[in-house]
Amino acid sequence: MNTLRLLHVLFLLVSLCSLPVQADEARDTLSADGPYILYNADGGARVISVNPKGEVVDTTYASLPQDFSFEVVSHDGKHRFPVSLHQVERPGWKYDQPKKLFVMSDPHGNLDCVISLLQGNGVIDEDYRWSYGKNRLMIIGDVFDRGNDVMQIFWLIYKLEKEAQDAGGQVDFLLGNHEPLVLMNDLRYTKKKYKMLADTLHMEYPQLLSRSTELGYWLCTRNTMQLIGSNLFVHAGLSKQFFDHNLSIPTVNEEMSHGLYKRRAERMAESPLTYFLFATYGPIWYRGMVRQDAKYYPLAADSLQMILKKYDAERVIVGHTIFKDISTFYDKKVIAVNVDNQENRDAKRGRGILIEGKKIFVVGDEGKMRPL
Repeated sequence: MNTLRLLHVLFLLVSLCSLPVQADEARDTLSADGPYILYNADGGARVISVNPKGEVVDTTYASLPQDFSFEVVSHDGKHRFPVSLHQVERPGWKYDQPKKLFVMSDPHGNLDCVISLLQGNGVIDEDYRWSYGKNRLMIIGDVFDRGNDVMQIFWLIYKLEKEAQDAGGQVDFLLGNHEPLVLMNDLRYTKKKYKMLADTLHMEYPQLLSRSTELGYWLCTRNTMQLIGSNLFVHAGLSKQFFDHNLSIPTVNEEMSHGLYKRRAERMAESPLTYFLFATYGPIWYRGMVRQDAKYYPLAADSLQMILKKYDAERVIVGHTIFKDISTFYDKKVIAVNVDNQENRDAKRGRGILIEGKKIFVVGDEGKMRPL
């Protein structure tokens, strides 16, 4: 091989190898995260976070002050807001419909898209504070995975929950399928920064969000199904097999919370009902309300009518399955609100819905777009 050809080969090898290494290094860097608040049996607490410099801050307290507060910073430093701890309890399962009911789904760690949508529709102000009065915000699951600001979104929802209550409004977050995935240590969709933090602390990632942590306990008290007015909310959908179990909404919510951290084998061994609820025909996975392919076991129209009658609802509103825009099925008796949030924000397509009385609007990052 002559010298010129050898130099050319070496140049190609260096070019092929260098860029992926740089990309891997960028992906593998810790960025602002947390805090994770872990409570000890002796009444003490351990607060772990990653600061904007990518440094892990790990502090132990004999006990947390009653007015304990902290600043939450997005992974890129673009967003900052204060959070104070408050009393946590399970929301009710049935509520009257407020004047305005704003609905979004599947934020998947993209805080920038969450902020843009909420500020663009007057739900929060420029300082990230609740500004929706006595109205209501519903988020239909899946904060975990895919994005770099998972904890920041959870803390924002947690903060807004208290601010909304103080104003006479309400914020709801329902469990999606990615919440139990992460909490049972199935991290296939999780950004590496979270695994790196756990490795640095010599822990498994779900330990940072166990039932004895602030956000872990909060997640354990979130509902899976909720009825607001005539609108029934659930992350994925309700199957005929689900209907045949003849379950009340409170039973579903309690059973899902009970099985939240368990692996599949543990759910199967402990309770056939728990295993069913977390499986294909359960409310956080079933796609047959919005997909007609045989592999999704589509729901018959008469089965939908039985479901609506049983739960005294006019429609079911779901997330989970991604569509190009807000979509409807069964003559608008099923509304699917999950979209690719970043893509739809960039393309100025629908990102959620607004229910005002009997009117429903598709909304984007600048407010109402069109009647549904």
